[in-house]
Amino acid sequence: MSTPPTAPSPELTAILSAALDLFYESGYHGTSVRDIARRVGLTVPALYYHHENKEALLYALLDTSITEVIARCRAALECAGPAPADRFLQLIECIVLYIASNEKLAAMDAEIRSLGPQNRRRYGAKRRQVEVMLVTCIEDGVASGDFDVTSPAETARALLGMTQAVATWFRPGGRMSARTVARHYVDIAAHTVGAAPGRIAALRCR
Repeated sequence: MSTPPTAPSPELTAILSAALDLFYESGYHGTSVRDIARRVGLTVPALYYHHENKEALLYALLDTSITEVIARCRAALECAGPAPADRFLQLIECIVLYIASNEKLAAMDAEIRSLGPQNRRRYGAKRRQVEVMLVTCIEDGVASGDFDVTSPAETARALLGMTQAVATWFRPGGRMSARTVARHYVDIAAHTVGAAPGRIAALRCR
């Protein structure tokens, strides 16, 4: 299994970058539009020229993040080859690398409860694309005899919850690099789906 080099982080406008920093520091509800405008050096009316309201800023950040995740996951699957186990583990590594390399953007996923119904549905539809990719990989692994899983859908949701939690504790410059964290989570994921011991041993040696 070979993972492509980590891609650059998604580019954000100055307004979105300021909103991201403040949402990350103070939470969505702890941040006002005036705070964001002040951080970026704009008046509130000028900020509203670019974004309709605070929720629009949050949705723009979430949409930027999930669109990037989807693109990276598709690229990872293209690089992985046909073996179900390799495709599954490549996907897990890709997701964790993204989260660990973009912890602020990834942490915004916890704020989806702050979206209105329409934006929540739009974001949820994109989020499910990642879940479907993971479920398909697990189902293929079960069909090939590589995995021993009773419910691929529930397993995928559990694994995505586990990977998403990386955003709550990982910090750049800590004792582990993003790639080291990704390797650990690949190992955990392999055990979770009941991958063959030989496959897990090979992953540890790569």
